[in-house]
Amino acid sequence: MAAFPDIEKIQYEGPDSKNPLAFRWYDENKVIEGKTMKDHFRFSVVYWHTFRGDGSDPFGSPTLQRPWDDGTESVENACQRARVAFEFMEKLGCPYYAFHDRDVAPEGATLAESHANLDAVVQVLKEEQERTGIKLLWGTANMFSNPRFMHGASTSCNADVFAYSAAQVKKAMEVTHELGGENYVFWGGREGYQTLYNTDIKREMDHMGMFMNMAVDHANKIGFTGTFLIEPKPKEPTKHQYDSDVAACVNFLRAYGLTDRFKLNVETNHATLAGHTMMHELDYAGAQGMLGSIDANTGDLMLGWDTDQFLTDNYIATQIMLMLLKYGGLAQGGVNFDAKVRRESFEPVDLFHAHIGSIDCFARGLEIAAAIRADGELQSFVDSRYSSWDGGVGAEIESGNHCFESLEAYMLEKGEISDNQSGRQEMLENLINRYM
Repeated sequence: MAAFPDIEKIQYEGPDSKNPLAFRWYDENKVIEGKTMKDHFRFSVVYWHTFRGDGSDPFGSPTLQRPWDDGTESVENACQRARVAFEFMEKLGCPYYAFHDRDVAPEGATLAESHANLDAVVQVLKEEQERTGIKLLWGTANMFSNPRFMHGASTSCNADVFAYSAAQVKKAMEVTHELGGENYVFWGGREGYQTLYNTDIKREMDHMGMFMNMAVDHANKIGFTGTFLIEPKPKEPTKHQYDSDVAACVNFLRAYGLTDRFKLNVETNHATLAGHTMMHELDYAGAQGMLGSIDANTGDLMLGWDTDQFLTDNYIATQIMLMLLKYGGLAQGGVNFDAKVRRESFEPVDLFHAHIGSIDCFARGLEIAAAIRADGELQSFVDSRYSSWDGGVGAEIESGNHCFESLEAYMLEKGEISDNQSGRQEMLENLINRYM
């Protein structure tokens, strides 16, 4: 029986449409800068918020109506939930999904039972993938919810927790590979510390580096060639997490020899918590050759926690798409809706409204970003601003043909610098507004 019997497949109806269950901007077949919108975004629905979220928060009980879910942690209920998930994704038209192992299958009393539960649900996921053509963008392991992970997983002070984590990731990787997953994600939910009085940072970081290298070794053993992704986040639930922002993650990957297999899965809400913009994090990741995928959400700037709201801000979407176009897209990654409906949006149809609105926001951002790039005014200004590096002493410096002594001689002869140019920030902000 259909879980959404009154909802047909969501269609593109154009900017003039007033149908709340239609796309106004997302035309999956529209070609922009040589790729269709569908290929630019590779939209992915997340399992944890969309099909496991219940609307509860620290101050209130669950609110979300999910009539297909009987409220139990049985394998049978998990299998039914999986079928509903694919009905939703098929009607929405998203080509990918993503999950944690504990999202799709209940945890058992033992590790062996947890493995068996996951295997049972994976068979349903495989059947539904074959029926619909929807693919797995990435899998990952939940190593933060169970109390055993109170001190972390790969960074735990307890060696048995490290071993348990290795076994759990091994299974999650094998399942991801079995389902044709194109990536595997590490989000270090509790890989950090609350106080340095009880923490050996070097030892914990070394253990995490060892753990990631073990993951690469096992991927090679089973033939998994997908990209490994680390998701930066500065805090919450720990005071400090080792994967605090893009720069910290890049440094970690280089320190432990992991740059050949790893890239980053960057999230807007996490960028905010790190004190950065999403544009900054994407530009930094792209400049380092480490941009792999993005989590599509946003936070509330008036709140100090990870609210995981659906992105509907055309300015942020445009900034994101400017960066993705600048660095050639996401390759094996995608735009992953790590976002949840508000607890007050409790009816099943609200899942469609939320995803449709954010998909349209990204589509509009892509069109605006492409128009900005096509007109070339923004890039021309940047090129002009750095023009002193395109010839003369600037080009000589970039070619490695100078040292401190030769540059001192150059300035002693010249006497003073050439005139600086205005940064024109306000003019450029006005320029961006012209496209909105």
